[in-house]
Formats: sequence, structure tokens, C-alpha cells
Amino acid sequence: MSATRVMEKKEFPKPNIQGDDSSEYSTVIQLNEDEALDLATHLKGKLKAGLPIDADPKSIASMIAGLGDPRGLLRLRFADSLGSVGKAAVPSLCQAMLLSEKVTVRRAAAKTLTLISDPDSLPALVDALLNDSDSVVQGSAMGAMAAIGTDAVSAILGILKNPESSEMQIGLANWALAFIGDRAPEALRDAAKSDHPSVRKAAISALGSQIQSLDAQKDRDLLCLALSDSCSEIRSEAVTLIGNLEDAEWGESFLVKALSDPDSWVRKNSALSLMKLECTSSLPILLKLSEQESDPVVNRVMNLAIDRLRQSEDN
Repeated sequence: MSATRVMEKKEFPKPNIQGDDSSEYSTVIQLNEDEALDLATHLKGKLKAGLPIDADPKSIASMIAGLGDPRGLLRLRFADSLGSVGKAAVPSLCQAMLLSEKVTVRRAAAKTLTLISDPDSLPALVDALLNDSDSVVQGSAMGAMAAIGTDAVSAILGILKNPESSEMQIGLANWALAFIGDRAPEALRDAAKSDHPSVRKAAISALGSQIQSLDAQKDRDLLCLALSDSCSEIRSEAVTLIGNLEDAEWGESFLVKALSDPDSWVRKNSALSLMKLECTSSLPILLKLSEQESDPVVNRVMNLAIDRLRQSEDN
């Protein structure tokens, strides 16, 4: 394949990535549309035939140049080919994600790192998440971290602890932990006891899928602990998760107690969870507390729960 080299003397330092034994610098390559199409066709043939993709520095640099092609189908083909190369492409992909002036290249590089899921890319992914101005790059970087799984939990928790993290970055971190879920149970259980409320909340939410497992008593214990957390958002999350357990016999007493919580969101979510679990025996306390409830939103939710539970009782 032919490739036109531009800015031959311009060199970028590579990110410091463990396990990188390639040359210290990478030369920028640019492909015109015909060259990109020829290379993409060549790569498609190799992938279709099950043949390995060349992993030498020049080949990798050419494929990364293809990530900037305006044709989406070609960018996808280059991404799949780099994903096939695997770990050998990680240093150059990290470099492209952090240093390219083309946002399409940065986006595609981050998405391609998702295909490879190499823990060595974590420092660069965190850098892109925190410092790239493009929201798609940030989201793709977090997607790659989520794909890495257990090894990425510590880095994701670090984003939650960082006071300079934006609301979007915190939301992405919460999503990533939920995606990782039961692949990192012990790390999430430790996080559920963190001194940082945002970390505790994210960990409790991420453990939600595990809590529904029959052998997840440790997680149910953490959920009970969360019901008395000093952070009302965590208590609110806990009563919502109890409603998702489909275990009314175990959860009803906790939810009834939470109906008297000082926070209105906790009370509202407790009523919703009682309704979801069809806890008809909670009707008397719901009727009593609805008459005392001062928050109009909570009062409406309590009355809705009462109506639905009465219907369940009649059936």
C-alpha cells in the first residue's frame, strides 16, 4: 500500500504506557481518499480471510491515519483492523486519542481502544476523559474503561472522588461501574464503605444487579447499611433497589421504616417500592403517614401507592 508522509519531521512523544517496547516516537502519516480506500479494501480482505493484520509501526500508523477518513464505513474498517492488531496498537492509539487535532481521529481512537480493552491504556483514557473538550471522546474513553472491567474500577472511583470532575464525567463513571457490575464485586463492596458519598452511591447502584442474586447476602447487608447513610441520595437509592429485589417479605420492614425518613425523596421512593412489591400489609401505615405528609409530591405518591395496593388486595 502506498502512503503519503506529511510533516515528516514532526514527532509526538508517546504517552508513558507500561509494556510499550516500540520506538520512542511515531511519525504522522496522512492518506488521501484513494489510498485510504485501497488500504481499507486490503484490510477487509485480510479480515474476511482470517489472516493477521500487519502490526509493524508503519502499518499501525497508516490505519490510524484512516481513522480520520470522512467515510464512516472506512473508519469502522480501520477500527476493526486495529482492534484485530490488539495490544501492539495501544500506544499509537493512545497517542492519537490524546494528541490528534482531528476530533474524528480522537473519537475513533477511543472507540477502538474499547475493542482492545487493555489495562495499559487506562492512564491515557483517564487523561482523555478529564481533559478532552469533546463529549463524544469523553464518553468513548469511559466506554473503553468500562470494557476493561475490574482493572478499571480504581481509576473510575478516582473520577468520582475528584472534586473537579464535571456532572457528565460523574454520570459516565456511575454508568461504567454499573456496566462492570458483578465482574468486580469485592472492589464495589469496598467502595460502598468509602468516605466519599459519591463513591458510596455509585457502588451501591452498581451492586444492584448482584443484590438480586440468591447468594448475595453480603450485598444485602451493605444495602441495609446504606439505609442509615448520612447522605440522603444513598438512602434514596437503597430503598429503590429494595423495590427491585422482588422480595417483599425481606424488604417491607425496611421500606416502612423509611417512610418516616426526614428526606422527601427517600419517603417518596419508599412508597413507590412498597407499591412495586405489592406490600398490602403496609396499607395502614401508608394511610396514617399520608395524612401527616406535608410534601405535596410525596403525598400524591403515597396516595397512588395506597390506591394500587388496595387494587392488589382486592385481586
